[in-house]
Amino acid sequence: MEETFRWFGPEDSVTLANILQAGARGVVTALDHIATGEVWPVEEIAQRKALIESHGLTWSVVESVPLHNDIKTRKGEFEVYLRNYQQTIRNLGEQGINRICYNFMPVVDWTRTNLNYELPNKAEALRFEMADFAAYDIYMLQRPGSEASYPAEVIARARQRFELLTGPERLALEKNIIAGLPGGEGSYNRAGISAAIAEFSAMGTEGLRGNFFAFLKDIVPVAEESNVCMCVHPDDPPFSLFGLPRVVSTADDARALLQAVPSPANGLTMCAGSYGARSDNDLVAMIREFGSHIQFVHLRNIRRLDDGSFYESDHLDGDNDIVGVVDALLQEESERPQAGAIPMRPDHGHAIGDEKGNAGIRPGYSFAGRMKGLAELRGVIHTLTTLRRRSES
Repeated sequence: MEETFRWFGPEDSVTLANILQAGARGVVTALDHIATGEVWPVEEIAQRKALIESHGLTWSVVESVPLHNDIKTRKGEFEVYLRNYQQTIRNLGEQGINRICYNFMPVVDWTRTNLNYELPNKAEALRFEMADFAAYDIYMLQRPGSEASYPAEVIARARQRFELLTGPERLALEKNIIAGLPGGEGSYNRAGISAAIAEFSAMGTEGLRGNFFAFLKDIVPVAEESNVCMCVHPDDPPFSLFGLPRVVSTADDARALLQAVPSPANGLTMCAGSYGARSDNDLVAMIREFGSHIQFVHLRNIRRLDDGSFYESDHLDGDNDIVGVVDALLQEESERPQAGAIPMRPDHGHAIGDEKGNAGIRPGYSFAGRMKGLAELRGVIHTLTTLRRRSES
């Protein structure tokens, strides 16, 4: 597997030199300074690529080229934004960058309620707490019909949480949920998110799925011509938020999107943490079924709670069988040697050491925490690869 590291560009506190020192050789980045919906110019792509290569690294994956909401709703100026998206694919392909990670999540991108959850070892992790989310949805946002989205016991705990939260804590919770997390696709105020929720809720699951498949039919031929693979990232979390539809949360969802537009350019990002936040997603089985379509991998682990809550655990110590996941991915690589190594990045890391409490560190993207995760994963990969070679000799 190709070891990569997420980088948020020249303003990132984690430098390209840091990434090289961590042992990764691939960079996962995006031109985040370009507004969603605008074309990524060839000149800017080439400039970013040259900067990465000047440090002895490779721009392995784009994460992400975000979709304008007009594309997801197929309303407004969606045709303009769609043409721009197609041109961005062409421009990336022209520069030899041939993997694009993206998502089709409605309204909110990846979502957490607590960005500084303290673990027993005093490290800080990301957490999604269902009662806190419900407290925001029901009592702060006051979404019409929101109570129907939660069981009675969650509503009771949400009410207790809401009453205990101080004013600053309520504002912090709202910011965590709707102001946008690293790599996300923008932020909302309360009125804006309420309007967006109403629009997407009216669309329903099949409406959103239909728009997703229409998008794939529009862009996959362009990706094929450009020698680019589109790698859709699963919903995070992989279940409904704000009563919104979700269409990339389960094995059935992955199966449907691959069948809707069969093409080597229509691929998957296997995010172990996102798919793995559902106990009914068998990650190893999914890799065995969809392996030839997996073009990019996020490796992270989580601890699940019965109500849908979860927190991000150490990479090798959680509810997901990361060793089994890596083993299945290595098997897939061995069966398609012509395709080369699958890019993998350690996804999210704990805030440890001097990075705890540092306002300049993006939540989930501390250098030391991700480097620790990469080292652990590297050990697993090395061990499994060595065992495979010995068994074959």
